[in-house]
Amino acid sequence: MSIWRVEPSPAELTERGRHSLAGHLGIRITAVGADFLQATMPVGPRTHQPYGVLHGGASVALAETAGSIASMLCVGPGETCLGQEINANHVRAVREGLVTATARPFHLGRRSHVWHIEIRDEAERLVCVSRLTLAILPPREGVPP
Repeated sequence: MSIWRVEPSPAELTERGRHSLAGHLGIRITAVGADFLQATMPVGPRTHQPYGVLHGGASVALAETAGSIASMLCVGPGETCLGQEINANHVRAVREGLVTATARPFHLGRRSHVWHIEIRDEAERLVCVSRLTLAILPPREGVPP
């Protein structure tokens, strides 16, 4: 059974973020399964830190993008998802290629969501593990969905 209230295609989800940070970092939504969402990001000069490896902040941006989009697919019409807290443990350096984030829910409540996000390299080695907490705000009168 799927956890999603709506199921747009990965291409539609990628297009929504084209003019945001996700688009600038080259983040693409690649898969939406019954209980997970996957996104990829290229590792290169745009996402490197000065030592030529993946910047931890870029990993966090990928994790928050995957978890936030996943949360958005779980809420009701007009509800808003806002990040409250994110943490990340960076466990492996990556110099080039593509990293993939997989977001799965720990908790999907009425007013908060908690997501577990793992980022892996092309050899499936763990690069970063993150936990994202989002506040779920009810619809507000006069605010478009």
